[in-house]
Amino acid sequence: MLVSLSIRDFVLIEKLDLAFARAGQCGLGVLTGETGAGKSILIDALSLAMGARADSAAVRRGATQASVAASFDLPKVHQVHAILAEQGLADEDVLTLRRTIGADGRGRAFVNDQPASVGLLRRLGDTLVEIQGQMEQHGLLDIATHRTSLDAFAGLDKHADAVRAAWRQWRAAEQARADAEMAAQAARRDEDFLRHAVKELEALAPQADDEEKLASERQLLRAGSTLGDAVAQALAELEQGRGTLAALRTAHRLIERNADKAAGRLDASLAGLDRALSEATEAQAQLETARDALEFDPARLEKIEERLFALRAAARKHNVPVADLAAFAGKMMAQLAALDSGEAGVKQLAAAAKAARANYVAAADAQSAARRKGATRLDRAVAAELGPLKLEKAKFVTELAPLPETEWSEAGTDRVQFMVATNPGTPPAPIARIASGGELSRFLLALKVCLAKVGDAATIIFDEVDSGIGGATAAAVGERLKRLAKDVQVLVVTHSPQVAAMADRHWLIRKTTTRNAASTDVLPLDAKGRREEIARMLSGAEVTAEARAAADKLLAPAG
Repeated sequence: MLVSLSIRDFVLIEKLDLAFARAGQCGLGVLTGETGAGKSILIDALSLAMGARADSAAVRRGATQASVAASFDLPKVHQVHAILAEQGLADEDVLTLRRTIGADGRGRAFVNDQPASVGLLRRLGDTLVEIQGQMEQHGLLDIATHRTSLDAFAGLDKHADAVRAAWRQWRAAEQARADAEMAAQAARRDEDFLRHAVKELEALAPQADDEEKLASERQLLRAGSTLGDAVAQALAELEQGRGTLAALRTAHRLIERNADKAAGRLDASLAGLDRALSEATEAQAQLETARDALEFDPARLEKIEERLFALRAAARKHNVPVADLAAFAGKMMAQLAALDSGEAGVKQLAAAAKAARANYVAAADAQSAARRKGATRLDRAVAAELGPLKLEKAKFVTELAPLPETEWSEAGTDRVQFMVATNPGTPPAPIARIASGGELSRFLLALKVCLAKVGDAATIIFDEVDSGIGGATAAAVGERLKRLAKDVQVLVVTHSPQVAAMADRHWLIRKTTTRNAASTDVLPLDAKGRREEIARMLSGAEVTAEARAAADKLLAPAG
């Protein structure tokens, strides 16, 4: 609820600090004063702190900046806590919304002294305060709140949970079906290409290491003729005529025959010749093997190049490395398999989505039936409030209409709208279109009394709810405001002494005019001050003894 309001240099207010309620206390507070004293300035200032449109004209003449700060006591369970957590802002027991406007039109917004956007102020403010006035299109005048208000009045939490869960299941099933259909359509579009590509790759039978092996063999084959000549010439040097091997053998025989006569001096030479002859013989064998392998085979080279070029062409075609062709072929085979089995999968998902829709419709139908019963009870409750408020000829109707399927949601399939007929025989019209501001305020009061415990807003402000009425009707308005104030904090801007007499707290808005300027201030009234103010409201400018006696009479039931 609203705990305090601090205003600086706003319109006619230079400095004002108001304490409205102690934490956790409800009650009825009234603001009174002569016409033109500036009662609407307080509501405008509060609206500014809650994100209303700023205007540099609101800065008091001669000041450079206007500022308004509104502080609210937060219950432990309230939508505001989730919003603050979502925004990463500090969450404290008291929430302060502050707004500044410069004379140049620039402004800033703060939440608990942390910079914030005006949109966030508005979002928070909408959960904290309802302003019900002749020109305010908020609260119950907003059709978007009607369905939620009816559900809360009728206690349809279980229905809401069932519909919400069914809606989400249906949406998930529809998404799965749509995804599967899109995948199947894409596969069908690509089916001919897939089958042709798979056939080509199956014929090619690529392996991960094909390119490396083929390229290496190709290189050897292309160099086969030159290498073969070199090997043959090397063998000739080793074998033909007095070649190296023949020379080594001759030298080895000569030394071996005479080694025993040299008293060991030829042993090392003989060992070296042994090694040389052995290595040369091994080299000859290796060269002969290489000669056989390096024989130039044009047909083999052509076959290897043909396969290598085919693999590289396929890799370019599918934009993958040659080494990945085998895995790519496997992927396309899997796509074809999925296509072959996909139709059955799509049919299963479509059946699941159809069943989920039917489940949602059943839950929504049960919710609609419960809403119709709740609407009947709400209509009766509001009708009981209209007579004492001098609206006995008016009729209140909660209208339920089915929404087109495109507008179904997790909130159900109904459009809910509060309708009013102000005269017998006239068709009901939306409550916001009532011509008379006084009638509208009283309708809103009657409705709000019936919906006292609905919604997050713990503060409700009525701006001149008593417009155009007096006597017993004004007393009835005061009684209903008093009743409403047992559950929520109620602030009323009023001209009615009957309403003012019901208040738990009373503030007088006073305007002072000098030759050069005018200013507005607000005074909290004690019992004596309340008596004088209510007497003024009864008698006018001159407070008479009779007016004071009448004020005493009005205040007696509250005292």
